[in-house]
Amino acid sequence: MRIRSVRVLACVFALNTAVPIQPANAQQYPSRPIKIVVPLAAGGVADIVARTVANGLSQISKQPVVVENKPGGGGLVGAQAVTSAQPDGYTLLMGFHGVIATLPTLKTEFKHIDEELLPIIHIATIPNVLVVKPALQVRSLNELVAFAKANPGRLNYGSQGVGSAGHLSGEQLKQLAGIDMTHVPYRGAAPATQDLIAGQIDLMFDTVALELPFVKDGKVRALAVTAPERLAILPELPTMSEEGYPGFRSSAWFGLFAPAGTPKPVIDWLNATTRAAIEKSEMRATLGAMGAQLPLGSTDQFEAFIADEKHRWDAVIKKAGITLE
Repeated sequence: MRIRSVRVLACVFALNTAVPIQPANAQQYPSRPIKIVVPLAAGGVADIVARTVANGLSQISKQPVVVENKPGGGGLVGAQAVTSAQPDGYTLLMGFHGVIATLPTLKTEFKHIDEELLPIIHIATIPNVLVVKPALQVRSLNELVAFAKANPGRLNYGSQGVGSAGHLSGEQLKQLAGIDMTHVPYRGAAPATQDLIAGQIDLMFDTVALELPFVKDGKVRALAVTAPERLAILPELPTMSEEGYPGFRSSAWFGLFAPAGTPKPVIDWLNATTRAAIEKSEMRATLGAMGAQLPLGSTDQFEAFIADEKHRWDAVIKKAGITLE
């Protein structure tokens, strides 16, 4: 991972601070409108997070902050729009796990994307949950693994598409548990979940935010969450670590990025101001209800997190021989 390192010099601002945060450089950034590019369609978690950040930054800076959705290419279209922009802090990216941590390995066009973006702040992480169809006679992850070992190749798992978080999570489970399952890719989580409920596929990994209603209604059965600790919204559900797979981690995460070369004082200001904006918003409660965590740490912490994600998923992808070429 060759994301350039930046250190946070700005102070951590309290939840209820009433003192406006001052721009961090001599040019009094920002002095004109800021644009946050979301490389996904409107309405999803990345879009919601981006608009919350935009509103908060605008209130603090007294400058317009607009959100522009640029979906396409698994995030490539939006990411390239930011990497080709001037590194002045006025064009930012709401990056996510796929475009930053996995697509550089999956697709040649993304090979150097991590060198072209600077991490600003890790905003939200939403764990995945392993769910199975109700008709499958397993009640725990260990029972699922035992069934898979006794019936090699019989189970099939759905995903949001080739190279998606659900696909890689399924491959990670296969590798760690030593089991054989067949991958069934879909175009998004919704059709995969529909087929899971209908019994056309046996299991899948998806975000807690999307699967929680179906778990509550008994339309799917949850076996484990991929978070480090149990979730308050599903306290009875064990983690993958508790079930014997401590190396298993999988989540959807979102953070703010700037083009490489953006001045350090600008990165510092954006980190501190974004943190303050999120703390003042209702996002903690909203995303908390989805099982999300909001790290909101330093840029160094975000960089270390990304490096770990990229290293781990590189290994899974290469061992499974997955490619988008």
